Amino acid sequence: MNPFWSMSTSSARKKSDSEERGLSGEQKTSPPRSSSAKKQLPSIPKNAVPVTKPISPVTSTQSTNGTHASYGPFYLEYSLLAEFTLVVKQKLPGVYVQPSYGSALMWFGVIFIRHGLYQDGVFKFTIYIPDNYPDGDCPRLMFDMPVFHPLVDPTTGELDVKRAFTKWRRNHNHIWQVLMYARRVFYKIDTVNPLNPEAAVLYEKDIHLFKSKVVDSVKLCNSRLFDQPKMDDPYAISFSPWNPAIHEEAREKMLTPKRKPDDQNKSVHMAGLSWVKPGSTQPFSKDENNTVQT
Repeated sequence: MNPFWSMSTSSARKKSDSEERGLSGEQKTSPPRSSSAKKQLPSIPKNAVPVTKPISPVTSTQSTNGTHASYGPFYLEYSLLAEFTLVVKQKLPGVYVQPSYGSALMWFGVIFIRHGLYQDGVFKFTIYIPDNYPDGDCPRLMFDMPVFHPLVDPTTGELDVKRAFTKWRRNHNHIWQVLMYARRVFYKIDTVNPLNPEAAVLYEKDIHLFKSKVVDSVKLCNSRLFDQPKMDDPYAISFSPWNPAIHEEAREKMLTPKRKPDDQNKSVHMAGLSWVKPGSTQPFSKDENNTVQT
């Protein structure tokens, strides 16, 4: 049984030594307890699967104050769902994320850079969320391939997120802010305390060589864009070459302008339809005599 749903038997009242001795001599009966005094937790929902920990190359962060134990896996799942809803509402330009099928604590993402030094760059990444979220440390973001950037570790591909979120504050910091920061670092270069000292020095001392290395890094990432995802997850983001039989229909849907509500109302009026016919209380009625309703 899930430990967050089960009741501890240690909370039951213990018999004293004198009561134990009295029971050996004669049998004592205790008055029946009122059924209203019982407190029972609800049963575990069917097919309820708690959040599983992701297989992460980084060490999972545990809360030092133990507050994560009070949440339970189902509350954690709810918190992550709320975070993903916030990400969708923000509509960050050029940033797309998708939670993993295996664990909601791991999100797959990709960033499209449209101008600046990293123009035409397409960088896939993975976000690892602590299992005591929203307490504890901030989520970690690691690019699938290390990008030549002062704030990206050249070995692991991890972005220095902590410089923007030195202390993760619950209900104040959110994952969409991490995504916005990850996008901003490609447009506004910061060289203070870099994870890649070479990139920081070149940006300050030799901008032409820095641009050359950035172009090479972008080309390398784009050349590996069609590679299979590193993780065997059905929700991992993958790219495939253009196939008209598959992609043309989706492309036409995206390029077709949506009809405005005003246009829809005009077509309805020209057809002689109205919400309520004059002199009638019947909704969605039609006046056969007049072709146009006012």
